[in-house]
Amino acid sequence: MAYEGILLGMGNPLLDISAVVDEQFLNKYDIKLNNAILAEEKHLPMYEELAAKPNVEYIAGGATQNSIKVAQWMLQIPGATGYIGCIGKDKFGEEMKKNSKAAGVNVQYLEDESTPTGTCAVCVVGGERSLIANLSAANCYKSDHLKKPENWALVEKAKYFYIAGFFLTVSPDSIQLVAEHAAAKNKVFAMNLSAPFICEFFKDVQEKALPYVDFVFGNETEARTFSKVHGWETDDVAEIALKLSQWPKASGTHKRITVITQGADPVVVAEDGKVKQFPVILLPKEKLVDTNGAGDAFVGGFLSQLVQEKPIEDCVKAGCYASNVIIQRSGCTYPEKPEFK
Repeated sequence: MAYEGILLGMGNPLLDISAVVDEQFLNKYDIKLNNAILAEEKHLPMYEELAAKPNVEYIAGGATQNSIKVAQWMLQIPGATGYIGCIGKDKFGEEMKKNSKAAGVNVQYLEDESTPTGTCAVCVVGGERSLIANLSAANCYKSDHLKKPENWALVEKAKYFYIAGFFLTVSPDSIQLVAEHAAAKNKVFAMNLSAPFICEFFKDVQEKALPYVDFVFGNETEARTFSKVHGWETDDVAEIALKLSQWPKASGTHKRITVITQGADPVVVAEDGKVKQFPVILLPKEKLVDTNGAGDAFVGGFLSQLVQEKPIEDCVKAGCYASNVIIQRSGCTYPEKPEFK
């Protein structure tokens, strides 16, 4: 099987500005742990403040890009993955290009002349993280870039697509183009619920994409928010996963499988009207460095096996392995080679 360009991701490339902060910092900027939000006016001074901290780190991130990089790392096949998004023409953008190319991902960024590269503040307290994204250039992605022959060629070549729900806030028409292509060509299309605010405030575009989605990823908080928004009146993650898997589909080639992570609790997988639970690899608290990128890494690990047509349990195992590696390091980073068997 030819793996070149087999997996294509599309999303919001953000440079993570990551630092350990304290409760006072969280209160000052009115942010909560284990949450992901878009920056408002009141958050803007925070980026400078983080950048001035002695322990600050810069890591190329953004949810989809993280997952694609982890899949690439797990596959160890150069150029197996591709990624599309928008960056600025600036030093952060250059940093991002360098970082992604070093990771072996075939990136095709749209470069915006007038808007700076997007950043994400990663505030870490006791290993837990809060993410505040200032999309900037990432918000400027246009489907015209996707339609360019050299970029559409990546879509034609890929057999698997992954897009985090965050991209629904930027270019739903690009998502729709890829989704319809995947359905027409019997390819596999995966998306992530990504954050409670996506399920709440981008409900319509999310619902429009959902019939095309073969794999829905998310965590327990996002699943419960989705349930609440749709009036399902249940907080039971297994029940929500099942209902999501039975949402009507645009194409009958592939069934829909829902995969919900729950931190240290088992991963819930719903398919064919049944729910299975898979235990995660437990980590002693003292080994936890930060949870930033844990969910993205899980998806990356999962996809690395999915594109090799491995059974779902192997995909889940690889997802658990990847997220276990990532939470023992700062940001979504990993050692040179995976030790996944």
